[in-house]
Amino acid sequence: MVFEPPKRLDRALGETAPDGDDWLEKLPGTAQQAVALRELIVERVQVPGGRSSLVVLVRTADGTPAVLKLAPGRARPEAERAALAHWGGRGAVQLLEPPPSSRLRSSGEIPPSTEGVLLLERLHPDVSVRSLPEAKALLEAAGTLRRLWVEPPADYPFETVAERTGRQAEAMRARARVDPEVAPLVDVALAAREELLAAPPEHRLLHGTFRQSKVLSGERMPWLAVGPDPVVGECAFDLARLVRDRVEDLIAQPSGAATTRRRVKRLAESLDVDQERLRGWTLFRAVESGARARRVGRERDAELLLEFAGWL
Repeated sequence: MVFEPPKRLDRALGETAPDGDDWLEKLPGTAQQAVALRELIVERVQVPGGRSSLVVLVRTADGTPAVLKLAPGRARPEAERAALAHWGGRGAVQLLEPPPSSRLRSSGEIPPSTEGVLLLERLHPDVSVRSLPEAKALLEAAGTLRRLWVEPPADYPFETVAERTGRQAEAMRARARVDPEVAPLVDVALAAREELLAAPPEHRLLHGTFRQSKVLSGERMPWLAVGPDPVVGECAFDLARLVRDRVEDLIAQPSGAATTRRRVKRLAESLDVDQERLRGWTLFRAVESGARARRVGRERDAELLLEFAGWL
């Protein structure tokens, strides 16, 4: 089988690839090697798939349904592997092969056959909580997220919220210098970040990129999270991305701003998160996403996100 990357993945990684990066060109061969080494039976490539990895539906040698996921190093697949191992299937998809030993991780000697390649339990890839009515979807997604908020492992250096948002803040400042239209919102978002980082209420292992489409139906549990970009920090940061789910529907509503404020209040109360901190991180993350969308030419996405941020 020829493992051609779906157009969605090709376009998304092409927007962010550093000069000289050849991961996409090598991907078909990497996938063939990963399948052969694990003696997997390939069913199909998941299309349209994600924006940062190739997802292949496979079966193991004994017929067990599974998913083979391949991601470039800049998508932090080894951090994803470590987070999934730490969760151990509680609220998240399970690993079907163990992560490299701590000795290999610390020495940087992760075998090429495993680096950036994850073998995962098979969920129902076409059934996410986004398929539910909005109120039910938010409830189920929030319940899944709560199970993921645990103490991080002591032996793995996950990125912190301060570190991740620090990189994002630099890119936002650079965008504001050449794009005066976004500059006022960037200033407000950066000020909110500084205030939020001054006194974080807790440090938990977070999913990092949580939203309704990241919660899939499973056999072992009704709903399980997939695709983490794990980070350590306060729970409000993780919940913030969920607030803006279905942003296109919110923007289309005459009462979109009021609905957004009610959603912040409802989610904060249901998960015991400070409402103002949730509002602040929701603002920061929406502006960051909007500025990034402007930078890569996704004008429609940028327009929606920045209008949403203005409501906060």
